[in-house]
Amino acid sequence: MSSSTQCSEVRGLVLRALRQPECLPQLPLRQLDLAIRVLRRAQLLAHVAWRLREAGELEQLPAAARDAMLGALVIAESRARVARWELNRIALALADESTVPLIALKGCAYLLAGTPNANGRVFADVDLLVPEASLERIASQLTANGWQVLTLTPYDDNYYRVWSHELPPLKHVEREVEIDLHHNVQMRTSRLRPDANLLIAKARRLHGSRYSVLSPADMVLHAMTHLFYGGEMDDALRELVDIDILLRQFSTQDPRFWDGFWSRAEQLDLARPVFYGLRYARRLLGTPVPESVVIASRSGAPPAPVVWLMDRLVPATLFPQHPDCHRTSTALARLALYVRSHWVRMPPLMLVSHLTYKFRVRYMGHAS
Repeated sequence: MSSSTQCSEVRGLVLRALRQPECLPQLPLRQLDLAIRVLRRAQLLAHVAWRLREAGELEQLPAAARDAMLGALVIAESRARVARWELNRIALALADESTVPLIALKGCAYLLAGTPNANGRVFADVDLLVPEASLERIASQLTANGWQVLTLTPYDDNYYRVWSHELPPLKHVEREVEIDLHHNVQMRTSRLRPDANLLIAKARRLHGSRYSVLSPADMVLHAMTHLFYGGEMDDALRELVDIDILLRQFSTQDPRFWDGFWSRAEQLDLARPVFYGLRYARRLLGTPVPESVVIASRSGAPPAPVVWLMDRLVPATLFPQHPDCHRTSTALARLALYVRSHWVRMPPLMLVSHLTYKFRVRYMGHAS
């Protein structure tokens, strides 16, 4: 089997498993084994296992595949408990800062809000958005309660404090869970300039919780922005699944969800990543989007040659690197999107300087 054919088989299997998990028990053993290995690499195995269990189909799998699924669920449920406990400890540490909004982002937001994509999710760290004026005060309070700033080179520390949209990560000395404190969802140097105050103003305080989450539309807009303007795409497929699930969930809960969706993207200066998010969620996962929103989103599209190029780079890069699907063209696509992710967030001279530094650190072992 050629490399191209093998990659097509892998991608087809994974997309089929995500769109119709109930098909997995009917797969030949070789294909089932392949799907499980790639889903695990994409950090989506527990998510698919949860859906199979909810549908009553998990027991239909062969014993080895069922054990792999159950193992993934155990790990995901364990990480969810860790995340909840860390959020509890953070809230306790910040008890004296009760007037400062703490807005959970990404995985922890899904966990607290109870969105379906939280089921089977493996949590790694805690992402919080706070008003920029309160950022250093919140960080100081956390460091006084057991969290420490990670040791960074002077260059990386400057990167976070001067250019980035977040402070250097904090890690608890005992539990070793990281906190990323954000003051925006895009870097200061990015071509996109979302107003964090607009996000904070519409955030929803969760009942009985110290935490808030972004409004439904803003939660989706942030997921799309993080995927297409956030940097490396190691978890890209999982993030696209997040987008698909959130859009289905929110549009089902609220018949008017789509009414102001595109205008909100434009208000926050996030039209370009939202165009991409809608485009690839529809193409790869069959996400239902009203035709009026699809037409409106074209105003956020880049020039046609860029769309043509992205249509070739994005599908190749979304899927995780895997021994069963290793191609030079995929590696080049990943490199191209890595460079692009920096290009859209940095001015040209800064980009050259930053990538030169990263090259020296990665391949020559020099850092300063």
